[in-house]
Amino acid sequence: MAEIHDDASKTELVESTEPVQSLVNEDEVVKGNDPQEEGTNGHHAENVFQITIKLPHEPYQIQVMISTQEQVQDLRQSIVEQPQTFQYSCFHLEYNGQRINDFIELSEVPDLNAGSELTLVEDPYTEKEARMHVIRVRELIAAAGDRTDALHGVLAGLSLHDSILQEEPEKNTTNGATQNGSESSVLGGYDFESAGSVMNLLPPPLESPPKCVKSISVSPWNPPPYHLRAKGHLLYLQITTNENDQYQITAHVGGFYVNKSSNTKFDPFPRAAPKNYSAHSLLNLLSIISPSFDSSFKSLLEYNAKKDLLTMFQLSNAIPANPWMVPPPTSSLTTHQPDITRTQESYLISGVENTDTLRDWNEEFQSTREMPKEAVQDRVFRERLTSKLFADYNDAATRGAMLVARGEVAPLNPTEGRDAQIFVYNNIFFSFGADGVGTFSTDGGDEAARVATGKDVIGVKAVNNLDIQGLFTPGTVVVDYLGKRIVGQSIVPGIFKQREPGEHQIDYGGVEGKDVVADDETFAPLFEQVSKLLRIKKHPVWDKEGVRHELEGSVETKGLIGTDGRKYALDLYRVTPLDISWLEQYWSEPDIEGSPKPKEKNYPHRMAVLRPELVESFGRVKLREYIKEELAKKADAKNKATDTPENQINDEAKSESNTALTREESTEGKEAATSGETEKKDTEQDHVDISGFQFALNPDVFCGQKPQSNEDKEIWAKDETEVRAACSHLLEDILPRLIQELQEGDVGFPMDGQSLSALLHKRGVNIRYLGKIATLADKHDPRLQALKRLAIQEMIARGFKHVTNQKLRHLPVPFAASCIAHLLNCLLGEGLNPNPVAEMESELKPMYPEANFDFEKMTPESLKSEILAQVALRYRFDLENNWIEPAKHLQLLREVSLKLGLQLQAKEYTFTKQQLTNDTASTEGIATPATNGNTNGSSKKKKKNASPARSASPAAAAPLQTFHADDVLNIVPIVKEASPKSVLAEEALEAGRISVAQDQKELGQELLLESLSLHEQIYGVLHPQVARVYNQLSNLLFTLEEKNAAVELAHKAVIVSERTLGVDHAETVLNYLNLGLVEHATGNTRGALTYVRHALELWKVIYGPNHPDSITTINNAAVMLQSMKQYHESRVWFEASLTICEAVSGKQSINTATLLFQLSQALALDKDMHAAVNRMRDSFNIFKTLLGPEDRNTKEAGQWLEQLTQSAVLQAKQLQEIAKGKVRRVQLSTRGTIRPQPQIGQTSAEANGHESSTGAAQYDQRSIEELLRYIEGGDSPKKTGPKKKTTNPKRRAQKLAGAQA
Repeated sequence: MAEIHDDASKTELVESTEPVQSLVNEDEVVKGNDPQEEGTNGHHAENVFQITIKLPHEPYQIQVMISTQEQVQDLRQSIVEQPQTFQYSCFHLEYNGQRINDFIELSEVPDLNAGSELTLVEDPYTEKEARMHVIRVRELIAAAGDRTDALHGVLAGLSLHDSILQEEPEKNTTNGATQNGSESSVLGGYDFESAGSVMNLLPPPLESPPKCVKSISVSPWNPPPYHLRAKGHLLYLQITTNENDQYQITAHVGGFYVNKSSNTKFDPFPRAAPKNYSAHSLLNLLSIISPSFDSSFKSLLEYNAKKDLLTMFQLSNAIPANPWMVPPPTSSLTTHQPDITRTQESYLISGVENTDTLRDWNEEFQSTREMPKEAVQDRVFRERLTSKLFADYNDAATRGAMLVARGEVAPLNPTEGRDAQIFVYNNIFFSFGADGVGTFSTDGGDEAARVATGKDVIGVKAVNNLDIQGLFTPGTVVVDYLGKRIVGQSIVPGIFKQREPGEHQIDYGGVEGKDVVADDETFAPLFEQVSKLLRIKKHPVWDKEGVRHELEGSVETKGLIGTDGRKYALDLYRVTPLDISWLEQYWSEPDIEGSPKPKEKNYPHRMAVLRPELVESFGRVKLREYIKEELAKKADAKNKATDTPENQINDEAKSESNTALTREESTEGKEAATSGETEKKDTEQDHVDISGFQFALNPDVFCGQKPQSNEDKEIWAKDETEVRAACSHLLEDILPRLIQELQEGDVGFPMDGQSLSALLHKRGVNIRYLGKIATLADKHDPRLQALKRLAIQEMIARGFKHVTNQKLRHLPVPFAASCIAHLLNCLLGEGLNPNPVAEMESELKPMYPEANFDFEKMTPESLKSEILAQVALRYRFDLENNWIEPAKHLQLLREVSLKLGLQLQAKEYTFTKQQLTNDTASTEGIATPATNGNTNGSSKKKKKNASPARSASPAAAAPLQTFHADDVLNIVPIVKEASPKSVLAEEALEAGRISVAQDQKELGQELLLESLSLHEQIYGVLHPQVARVYNQLSNLLFTLEEKNAAVELAHKAVIVSERTLGVDHAETVLNYLNLGLVEHATGNTRGALTYVRHALELWKVIYGPNHPDSITTINNAAVMLQSMKQYHESRVWFEASLTICEAVSGKQSINTATLLFQLSQALALDKDMHAAVNRMRDSFNIFKTLLGPEDRNTKEAGQWLEQLTQSAVLQAKQLQEIAKGKVRRVQLSTRGTIRPQPQIGQTSAEANGHESSTGAAQYDQRSIEELLRYIEGGDSPKKTGPKKKTTNPKRRAQKLAGAQA
């Protein structure tokens, strides 16, 4: 698998191509085949074969594995990324003496087959190619110093994956004293109750890579004068070798040579023999002029080989994750090195005229959309190009937005107010997400404008995903940076054009608010397709003259015919109706005098719309109702009502509902996969034709429209009723069901604000309902109390974000760090210093006479009152005494840092005087948590990271405060973008899942690998979507017994999620836990436990100790320890799991009884028979009380209690029997004992690759019951079959009904 791994990721460095080699070599799955058309008898080995490439230099030839579905460009990339062919960058390929076009598929090369020989021919350089070659060589030989990138923050795209196992031996020497012998415990000394340590978020200090040359830079003699350009001179370089020799190099069309120039004399012609060194590649020339270069370069390659390739490649299709905790500037990880070429890189990349990077973004977007998509390979190429284009645009737009926020771009309208100013930079149009021109004056002003821009991105993304032929959208990005919201859009041709008198600026929808309405008929068919798929009802609207206009979309959604003739959809922030139940309760229209609104109806804006997920959910409800009605009609017509039991109807409803959703929402791939199933149903039962089903909502109800005729009034009233019903569905069905599922543990429990928000959005719940969720969760149930605490923490963090943004919005950039540090002190540092003082450079203040320095006056009390007001205003929740929990300062700091884009200096921040006392009492100081002894680096690294933090803010020089301005090292932008998902890759993934579910394992596996290959081709390997697919496929392949492939993908999932989502993102933690499970299954239990320990340490930082779902993880770790025969350690972990379970589920619960059962057996293995008997007795009593004496669980516990009681008397004999396996097997069969951790909001059945069933048992409970089944093994004398999952009788009956159905 190693070489497959390399192939899958190696092409990430190239700008124009993405990786295409995935699991091709091993599994012979060819990329580009339509899974629906060729999945059953897809192409195999004839399309994947080996060819020879003949080279002009050593080693003179290489072998490359290719697929005919690839482009020649992909083959070129495979060549330039192989170590023996690094030197080539400017070349073409020939076959049979004919030049091959780089942009065709290999299948189009005549007579190309296995064993063919292609010739690599070096090309003359152009100036651009010479510049690119120099950049590439600098990267290859690590001559490029550190970069200070405006967009990418400190350690952007960091991965800790490689460092975790490297540090494990060191940890064991300190923590492994609990075990005798060579097998020390990986988990020894772990403290379950200790606070999280931010040092676990940092990599260990870096060894310096070997230096191949001292410097490569552009020569002061550059660029060549006119007369020498005519002779083929392209660039002049200056190189200092490790031997301290300085050379002046000429880059010529024919290659690179050492010239006769010096620092004072210009003579760019070749030296005389024997010093006439030259080569086509700069890499080869360096090898000639520097004797130590070859050995140094070899050492560098070995140094790089120690790391996983995925951890090193630059991200080209996604913005890398920026850690919120980063090392101090003095750390070896962030050392700022001298590099003269760093200032020259923009020239090397863009040329003298800086025109290489200027792109017509709008034309690129729309021409890509117009590319053919009939053939599968056309779709692959189109989606791949789309993904790359969106990534490039998001990058460029974010960089431009940052410059606008910093005031470094001149506005086009400098005489207007600041919020009304517009900008154009890099062919992107920028404006502020504020109501600069009064468009939203009646809807909430700046607040409404800010929300509308965010909703517009969601709307644009939805339309992009629909991919409707002939309808175009501008590239759209929203950037939150330094308190400002900035919108970046590609420039639609004609949007600034002055129209003739009487002509409207807009061709469809509201022109000036709702006063004038345009309804160009050519837009109707396009908007009709959008409306059908997004559940938008065709409806009339009326202009200020009372004239009726039929629109397919909201009156706010606009259509514009550009001067390029294309039809553009703009302002897509209202594709769903208003949440009228919320607005009627909390919003009131502003009155003419501008007097303040009543407190109970002062919601800040009127842009409270329903989420698209809720509309879909409500649509499914309406579809079920329709199917039930149709079935009832058919039953009445046939007089066979008694032959159609209710559960059959329900089942049919579910089946048809799924089929209908597949037809309506999904892609043709899903249709093909499910059509066979539907036809089968037809033969068994009556088929309900859902073509007559219609469901759509009117987005313009409750928006001031006034129907004129009675007929319109009647229709309008029905539309209003439907929207109210959707709002009721949210309040009366979705929210209570979500609370119930979280209470019962049916779904993965959220860890932090991000995962909670994602869970709510997935269910169609808006963030404004956080207060409602906190209220519904305010019960005595421990899981709900945990949910309430999480919701309150999220509300406080969001309230703080709004307050901070207000203070930062009009604050000069040099004061941003001072402002943030002071506000953080007011929020989190009150326990250390109740009167924090803002640290500012006072001499700078007079230079900004118009700046607002109000933040200096903030106190902990005033900040708290502002946050309380924000929470009451936005979430309708009274925090009262619910403020920051004492043990959750670190978690709240993380939340606000992620929301504001902060990068803070990594140290253990002191939030209370008690902490300060404890820290000063410890010689280790802040950097070493004395509790768990498990930080993510060596003690050497801790001191390096901690000492400068102390010296940077010495007590004598600065007031005693938790945060100092120097602790805020950087602020990065928060980006919302509209890139669409790949339909093709999703089709293959869904088809593979369906095949696996239907037990067509071979076909399913082929389709899954096909999907993986498509994801890698289209998105590039380093992309969050690919990380999720790696994780899903790892679990699915694990269930298919493809364990080695599952391990490989699990490792990739961890690395990619670390680099694109964050080293402490909730998905990263779950990926680490699943990596631990698959590693354990392949026999690497020691490594598995190291990953589990790291995940638990991350969990402490994200949530704190004792997360409800950590019961499963701690249990899995305990079972792994038993498999290593570390019985005492295993017992400790079972006890920890029981402690959390008792707190979460209560002492008298089936979960607790099951864990007591396991713990009793662990105690027996640890030779503590007395305690084992007591625990088994407790388990027996709980089972007996809750399930009755006749229940199988009760009887089983009774048998064990009897055995263990006898064993207490005959302990020695019994332990021998245990060791021999007469009572219990200790060898693990992981299939039945350890279960994957579900993603947030995912059921455990889905985590295992199965469909969720109605009435499924609680997740933790099911996992534990699987474990119990393993513990019973097959050795119990009275056991007749596999033990059923323990549920209460009602749920067991539901489960049985679901299985029979």
